[in-house]
Amino acid sequence: MQAKPVDRSIVGWDIGGAHLKAALLNSNGDIIMVCQEPCPLWQGLDKLEHALQIILAKTPQQTRHVITMSGELVDLFAARAEGVVEIIRVTQQVLGQQALLVYAGRSGFITVAEVSAQYIDDIASANWLASATYVAQQLEQGLFVDVGSTTTDILLLQNNQADVIGYTDFQRLGSSELVYTGIIRTAVMAVAQSVYFAEREVGVMSEYFATMADVYRLTHELNEIHDQADTADSQAKTVQASARRLARMIGCDADDFSGQQWQQLAYAIREQQLCRIQLACEKQLLRVRQPHKPRLIGAGVGRFLVQEIAHSLGTEYLDFDELFSTPVQPSQMHAADCAPAVAVAYLFLGNSQQIPHPSC
Repeated sequence: MQAKPVDRSIVGWDIGGAHLKAALLNSNGDIIMVCQEPCPLWQGLDKLEHALQIILAKTPQQTRHVITMSGELVDLFAARAEGVVEIIRVTQQVLGQQALLVYAGRSGFITVAEVSAQYIDDIASANWLASATYVAQQLEQGLFVDVGSTTTDILLLQNNQADVIGYTDFQRLGSSELVYTGIIRTAVMAVAQSVYFAEREVGVMSEYFATMADVYRLTHELNEIHDQADTADSQAKTVQASARRLARMIGCDADDFSGQQWQQLAYAIREQQLCRIQLACEKQLLRVRQPHKPRLIGAGVGRFLVQEIAHSLGTEYLDFDELFSTPVQPSQMHAADCAPAVAVAYLFLGNSQQIPHPSC
Protein backbone atom coordinates (compact mmCIF):
# COMPACT_ATOMS: atom_id res chain seq x y z
CA MET A 1 0.00 0.00 0.00
CA GLN A 2 1.31 3.45 -0.90
CA ALA A 3 2.13 5.68 2.07
CA LYS A 4 -0.18 8.63 2.61
CA PRO A 5 1.62 11.94 1.95
CA VAL A 6 2.43 14.06 5.01
CA ASP A 7 0.35 17.20 5.38
CA ARG A 8 3.18 19.70 5.82
CA SER A 9 2.66 23.22 6.99
CA ILE A 10 4.67 26.17 5.73
CA VAL A 11 6.04 29.07 7.75
CA GLY A 12 7.09 32.21 5.95
CA TRP A 13 9.52 34.33 7.96
CA ASP A 14 10.29 38.02 7.47
CA ILE A 15 13.42 38.82 9.46
CA GLY A 16 13.65 42.56 10.00
CA GLY A 17 16.00 44.71 12.00
CA ALA A 18 13.39 45.51 14.66
CA HIS A 19 10.71 42.82 14.34
CA LEU A 20 10.46 39.16 13.39
CA LYS A 21 7.26 38.31 11.52
CA ALA A 22 5.90 34.89 10.62
CA ALA A 23 2.93 33.40 8.80
CA LEU A 24 1.86 29.77 9.15
CA LEU A 25 -0.05 28.16 6.27
CA ASN A 26 -1.36 24.64 5.99
CA SER A 27 -0.71 22.66 2.81
CA ASN A 28 -4.06 23.84 1.40
CA GLY A 29 -2.93 27.45 1.62
CA ASP A 30 -5.10 28.47 4.57
CA ILE A 31 -3.60 31.03 6.94
CA ILE A 32 -3.42 29.41 10.37
CA MET A 33 -1.45 32.05 12.23
CA VAL A 34 0.23 35.42 11.71
CA CYS A 35 2.48 36.78 14.44
CA GLN A 36 5.19 39.29 15.21
CA GLU A 37 7.84 39.44 17.92
CA PRO A 38 10.14 42.33 18.85
CA CYS A 39 13.65 41.64 17.55
CA PRO A 40 16.09 44.56 18.04
CA LEU A 41 18.72 42.83 15.95
CA TRP A 42 21.26 45.64 16.32
CA GLN A 43 21.61 44.57 19.97
CA GLY A 44 22.88 41.10 19.05
CA LEU A 45 22.06 37.85 17.29
CA ASP A 46 20.70 36.47 20.55
CA LYS A 47 17.67 38.75 20.02
CA LEU A 48 16.95 36.92 16.77
CA GLU A 49 17.46 33.53 18.42
CA HIS A 50 15.00 34.43 21.19
CA ALA A 51 12.31 35.73 18.83
CA LEU A 52 12.67 32.69 16.56
CA GLN A 53 12.28 30.32 19.50
CA ILE A 54 9.11 32.06 20.72
CA ILE A 55 7.37 31.76 17.35
CA LEU A 56 8.78 28.31 16.56
CA ALA A 57 7.17 26.96 19.74
CA LYS A 58 3.75 27.86 18.24
CA THR A 59 4.26 25.92 14.99
CA PRO A 60 3.76 22.21 14.18
CA GLN A 61 6.77 19.90 13.98
CA GLN A 62 6.16 18.85 10.37
CA THR A 63 6.79 22.29 8.96
CA ARG A 64 8.75 23.69 6.02
CA HIS A 65 10.41 27.06 6.59
CA VAL A 66 11.12 29.80 4.04
CA ILE A 67 12.72 33.13 4.88
CA THR A 68 13.09 36.63 3.55
CA MET A 69 14.82 39.50 5.28
CA SER A 70 15.77 43.15 5.66
CA GLY A 71 17.66 42.85 8.96
CA GLU A 72 21.05 42.56 7.28
CA LEU A 73 21.14 46.36 7.21
CA VAL A 74 21.51 46.83 10.99
CA ASP A 75 24.82 48.14 12.27
CA LEU A 76 25.56 44.93 14.15
CA PHE A 77 27.10 43.82 10.85
CA ALA A 78 30.10 45.41 9.14
CA ALA A 79 28.48 44.88 5.73
CA ARG A 80 25.20 43.64 4.31
CA ALA A 81 26.82 40.45 3.02
CA GLU A 82 27.91 39.56 6.55
CA GLY A 83 24.38 40.24 7.78
CA VAL A 84 22.79 37.97 5.18
CA VAL A 85 25.15 35.10 6.03
CA GLU A 86 24.80 35.50 9.80
CA ILE A 87 21.01 35.79 9.73
CA ILE A 88 20.74 32.63 7.64
CA ARG A 89 23.20 30.77 9.88
CA VAL A 90 21.35 31.62 13.10
CA THR A 91 17.93 30.97 11.58
CA GLN A 92 18.94 27.57 10.28
CA GLN A 93 20.49 26.69 13.64
CA VAL A 94 17.38 27.63 15.65
CA LEU A 95 14.88 26.09 13.25
CA GLY A 96 17.01 22.96 12.97
CA GLN A 97 16.14 22.54 9.33
CA GLN A 98 18.88 21.69 6.85
CA ALA A 99 16.43 22.17 3.98
CA LEU A 100 15.70 25.80 4.92
CA LEU A 101 14.84 27.82 1.82
CA VAL A 102 15.87 31.44 1.26
CA TYR A 103 13.96 33.89 -0.91
CA ALA A 104 16.49 35.38 -3.31
CA GLY A 105 14.10 37.78 -5.01
CA ARG A 106 14.91 37.87 -8.72
CA SER A 107 16.51 34.43 -8.48
CA GLY A 108 13.57 32.77 -6.75
CA PHE A 109 14.07 30.31 -3.89
CA ILE A 110 17.45 28.78 -3.15
CA THR A 111 18.66 26.36 -0.52
CA VAL A 112 21.05 27.38 2.23
CA ALA A 113 23.74 25.31 0.51
CA GLU A 114 23.36 27.46 -2.60
CA VAL A 115 23.83 30.77 -0.80
CA SER A 116 26.98 32.42 -2.16
CA ALA A 117 28.34 35.85 -3.03
CA GLN A 118 26.43 35.92 -6.32
CA TYR A 119 23.09 35.82 -4.47
CA ILE A 120 23.76 38.34 -1.68
CA ASP A 121 22.27 41.35 -3.46
CA ASP A 122 19.23 39.29 -4.45
CA ILE A 123 18.62 38.12 -0.88
CA ALA A 124 19.33 41.38 0.96
CA SER A 125 16.15 43.35 1.73
CA ALA A 126 14.09 41.46 -0.87
CA ASN A 127 11.06 41.13 1.40
CA TRP A 128 9.24 43.92 -0.45
CA LEU A 129 9.51 41.97 -3.73
CA ALA A 130 7.86 38.93 -2.17
CA SER A 131 4.84 41.07 -1.27
CA ALA A 132 4.69 42.87 -4.61
CA THR A 133 5.09 39.66 -6.60
CA TYR A 134 2.33 37.88 -4.71
CA VAL A 135 -0.11 40.79 -5.02
CA ALA A 136 0.70 41.16 -8.73
CA GLN A 137 -0.21 37.52 -9.25
CA GLN A 138 -3.67 38.28 -7.83
CA LEU A 139 -4.28 41.69 -9.44
CA GLU A 140 -3.49 42.89 -12.95
CA GLN A 141 -2.95 46.55 -11.99
CA GLY A 142 -2.47 48.55 -8.82
CA LEU A 143 -0.16 50.52 -6.57
CA PHE A 144 0.92 48.42 -3.60
CA VAL A 145 1.79 50.52 -0.54
CA ASP A 146 3.11 48.89 2.64
CA VAL A 147 3.43 51.35 5.53
CA GLY A 148 5.28 49.63 8.35
CA SER A 149 6.77 50.57 11.67
CA THR A 150 9.93 51.95 10.07
CA THR A 151 9.64 52.11 6.28
CA THR A 152 7.16 52.49 3.44
CA ASP A 153 7.29 50.50 0.18
CA ILE A 154 5.49 51.95 -2.86
CA LEU A 155 5.37 49.51 -5.77
CA LEU A 156 3.61 49.80 -9.10
CA LEU A 157 1.93 46.66 -10.42
CA GLN A 158 1.19 46.43 -14.14
CA ASN A 159 0.18 43.46 -16.30
CA ASN A 160 0.31 41.10 -13.30
CA GLN A 161 3.94 42.00 -12.61
CA ALA A 162 5.83 44.23 -10.20
CA ASP A 163 6.84 47.09 -12.50
CA VAL A 164 9.63 48.49 -10.35
CA ILE A 165 12.55 50.78 -11.14
CA GLY A 166 14.94 49.93 -8.31
CA TYR A 167 15.95 46.74 -6.58
CA THR A 168 18.51 47.53 -3.88
CA ASP A 169 17.72 49.87 -1.00
CA PHE A 170 19.99 52.49 -2.61
CA GLN A 171 18.20 52.27 -5.95
CA ARG A 172 14.76 52.29 -4.35
CA LEU A 173 15.54 55.31 -2.16
CA GLY A 174 16.50 57.09 -5.39
CA SER A 175 13.31 56.09 -7.19
CA SER A 176 11.04 56.89 -4.20
CA GLU A 177 9.81 53.29 -4.15
CA LEU A 178 11.29 53.12 -0.65
CA VAL A 179 10.46 55.97 1.70
CA TYR A 180 12.23 55.61 5.00
CA THR A 181 9.36 56.56 7.25
CA GLY A 182 7.00 54.50 9.39
CA ILE A 183 4.33 54.96 12.04
CA ILE A 184 6.11 53.58 15.10
CA ARG A 185 9.92 53.67 15.18
CA THR A 186 10.57 56.73 13.02
CA ALA A 187 11.91 59.68 15.00
CA VAL A 188 9.69 62.77 14.90
CA MET A 189 12.73 64.86 13.95
CA ALA A 190 12.99 62.79 10.74
CA VAL A 191 9.44 63.77 9.74
CA ALA A 192 9.18 67.46 10.65
CA GLN A 193 11.75 70.24 10.95
CA SER A 194 9.10 72.77 11.83
CA VAL A 195 5.39 72.66 12.55
CA TYR A 196 2.51 75.11 12.83
CA PHE A 197 1.42 75.11 16.47
CA ALA A 198 -0.22 77.63 18.84
CA GLU A 199 -0.71 80.12 15.98
CA ARG A 200 2.93 80.20 14.94
CA GLU A 201 5.53 78.24 13.01
CA VAL A 202 7.75 76.46 15.52
CA GLY A 203 11.04 74.68 14.87
CA VAL A 204 11.27 71.03 15.84
CA MET A 205 14.34 69.98 17.83
CA SER A 206 16.81 67.61 16.18
CA GLU A 207 16.78 65.35 19.21
CA TYR A 208 15.55 61.81 19.73
CA PHE A 209 12.86 62.85 22.20
CA ALA A 210 9.83 61.29 20.50
CA THR A 211 8.81 58.83 17.81
CA MET A 212 5.87 58.60 15.44
CA ALA A 213 4.29 56.08 17.81
CA ASP A 214 3.75 59.04 20.16
CA VAL A 215 1.98 60.88 17.34
CA TYR A 216 -0.34 57.98 16.56
CA ARG A 217 -1.09 57.33 20.21
CA LEU A 218 -2.39 60.88 20.44
CA THR A 219 -4.47 60.46 17.27
CA HIS A 220 -5.74 57.12 18.65
CA GLU A 221 -4.75 55.25 15.48
CA LEU A 222 -2.03 53.01 16.90
CA ASN A 223 -3.14 49.47 17.69
CA GLU A 224 -1.53 48.23 20.92
CA ILE A 225 -0.65 44.84 19.42
CA HIS A 226 1.52 46.63 16.82
CA ASP A 227 3.25 48.84 19.40
CA GLN A 228 6.22 46.62 20.23
CA ALA A 229 9.14 49.06 19.99
CA ASP A 230 10.68 50.95 22.90
CA THR A 231 9.73 54.59 23.39
CA ALA A 232 12.42 57.23 22.95
CA ASP A 233 12.84 57.61 26.72
CA SER A 234 12.01 53.97 27.59
CA GLN A 235 9.03 55.23 29.58
CA ALA A 236 5.30 54.50 29.43
CA LYS A 237 3.25 54.02 26.26
CA THR A 238 0.36 56.21 27.37
CA VAL A 239 -1.30 59.28 25.90
CA GLN A 240 0.06 61.40 28.74
CA ALA A 241 3.64 60.14 28.32
CA SER A 242 3.42 60.63 24.55
CA ALA A 243 2.25 64.22 25.04
CA ARG A 244 5.21 64.83 27.34
CA ARG A 245 7.64 63.49 24.75
CA LEU A 246 6.09 65.52 21.91
CA ALA A 247 6.12 68.65 24.07
CA ARG A 248 9.85 68.22 24.53
CA MET A 249 10.30 68.25 20.74
CA ILE A 250 9.27 71.93 20.70
CA GLY A 251 10.91 72.96 23.95
CA CYS A 252 7.86 72.67 26.22
CA ASP A 253 6.48 70.70 29.11
CA ALA A 254 3.18 68.88 28.77
CA ASP A 255 1.54 71.31 31.26
CA ASP A 256 2.28 74.31 29.02
CA PHE A 257 -0.68 73.53 26.74
CA SER A 258 -3.87 71.48 26.92
CA GLY A 259 -4.27 67.86 25.93
CA GLN A 260 -6.35 68.94 22.95
CA GLN A 261 -3.52 71.18 21.74
CA TRP A 262 -0.99 68.34 21.99
CA GLN A 263 -3.34 66.25 19.89
CA GLN A 264 -3.44 69.09 17.35
CA LEU A 265 0.37 69.02 17.29
CA ALA A 266 0.27 65.28 16.64
CA TYR A 267 -2.10 65.77 13.70
CA ALA A 268 0.16 68.49 12.27
CA ILE A 269 3.15 66.12 12.35
CA ARG A 270 1.01 63.29 10.97
CA GLU A 271 0.04 65.50 8.02
CA GLN A 272 3.69 66.02 7.07
CA GLN A 273 4.35 62.28 7.05
CA LEU A 274 1.16 61.61 5.10
CA CYS A 275 2.09 64.23 2.48
CA ARG A 276 5.54 62.71 2.00
CA ILE A 277 4.07 59.26 1.38
CA GLN A 278 1.37 60.64 -0.93
CA LEU A 279 3.92 62.53 -3.04
CA ALA A 280 5.89 59.31 -3.50
CA CYS A 281 2.68 57.51 -4.50
CA GLU A 282 1.88 60.21 -7.05
CA LYS A 283 5.39 59.87 -8.50
CA GLN A 284 4.82 56.17 -9.18
CA LEU A 285 1.33 56.78 -10.57
CA LEU A 286 2.85 59.04 -13.23
CA ARG A 287 4.26 55.87 -14.80
CA VAL A 288 0.83 54.27 -15.26
CA ARG A 289 0.17 53.48 -18.90
CA GLN A 290 -3.63 53.61 -18.60
CA PRO A 291 -5.90 56.68 -18.50
CA HIS A 292 -7.47 55.88 -15.12
CA LYS A 293 -5.70 55.69 -11.77
CA PRO A 294 -5.24 52.13 -10.51
CA ARG A 295 -6.46 51.15 -7.07
CA LEU A 296 -4.17 51.41 -4.03
CA ILE A 297 -3.52 48.17 -2.16
CA GLY A 298 -2.67 48.85 1.48
CA ALA A 299 -0.53 46.73 3.77
CA GLY A 300 1.47 47.22 6.94
CA VAL A 301 0.47 48.47 10.36
CA GLY A 302 0.07 51.99 8.94
CA ARG A 303 -2.19 51.07 6.03
CA PHE A 304 -4.90 53.39 7.35
CA LEU A 305 -2.76 56.13 5.80
CA VAL A 306 -2.93 54.34 2.42
CA GLN A 307 -6.71 54.30 2.63
CA GLU A 308 -6.68 58.05 3.29
CA ILE A 309 -4.32 58.65 0.36
CA ALA A 310 -6.55 56.62 -1.95
CA HIS A 311 -9.51 58.78 -0.93
CA SER A 312 -7.45 61.94 -1.51
CA LEU A 313 -6.42 60.76 -4.98
CA GLY A 314 -9.97 59.75 -5.86
CA THR A 315 -9.20 56.10 -6.44
CA GLU A 316 -10.28 52.76 -5.01
CA TYR A 317 -8.66 51.23 -1.93
CA LEU A 318 -8.16 47.51 -1.40
CA ASP A 319 -6.82 46.07 1.83
CA PHE A 320 -4.21 43.29 1.55
CA ASP A 321 -6.40 41.26 3.93
CA GLU A 322 -9.14 41.15 1.31
CA LEU A 323 -6.95 38.90 -0.87
CA PHE A 324 -7.61 36.08 1.61
CA SER A 325 -10.74 34.33 2.78
CA THR A 326 -9.31 33.37 6.18
CA PRO A 327 -11.08 35.35 8.95
CA VAL A 328 -8.85 37.05 11.53
CA GLN A 329 -9.96 38.25 14.95
CA PRO A 330 -9.57 42.00 15.64
CA SER A 331 -7.26 41.27 18.59
CA GLN A 332 -4.85 39.28 16.42
CA MET A 333 -2.18 40.22 13.90
CA HIS A 334 -3.57 40.32 10.37
CA ALA A 335 -2.08 39.08 7.12
CA ALA A 336 -1.75 42.72 6.06
CA ASP A 337 0.32 43.50 9.17
CA CYS A 338 2.97 41.00 8.09
CA ALA A 339 2.58 41.02 4.31
CA PRO A 340 6.10 39.84 3.31
CA ALA A 341 5.93 36.83 5.65
CA VAL A 342 2.53 35.84 4.26
CA ALA A 343 3.62 36.49 0.68
CA VAL A 344 6.86 34.49 0.84
CA ALA A 345 4.94 31.50 2.22
CA TYR A 346 2.40 31.68 -0.61
CA LEU A 347 5.13 32.13 -3.23
CA PHE A 348 6.77 28.97 -1.97
CA LEU A 349 3.45 27.14 -1.99
CA GLY A 350 3.10 27.95 -5.68
CA ASN A 351 6.79 28.27 -6.52
CA SER A 352 6.27 27.36 -10.15
CA GLN A 353 5.36 31.03 -10.56
CA GLN A 354 8.03 33.13 -12.25
CA ILE A 355 9.55 35.88 -10.11
CA PRO A 356 9.59 39.07 -12.20
CA HIS A 357 12.80 40.96 -12.90
CA PRO A 358 12.75 44.68 -12.06
CA SER A 359 13.70 47.06 -14.86
CA CYS A 360 16.86 48.35 -13.19
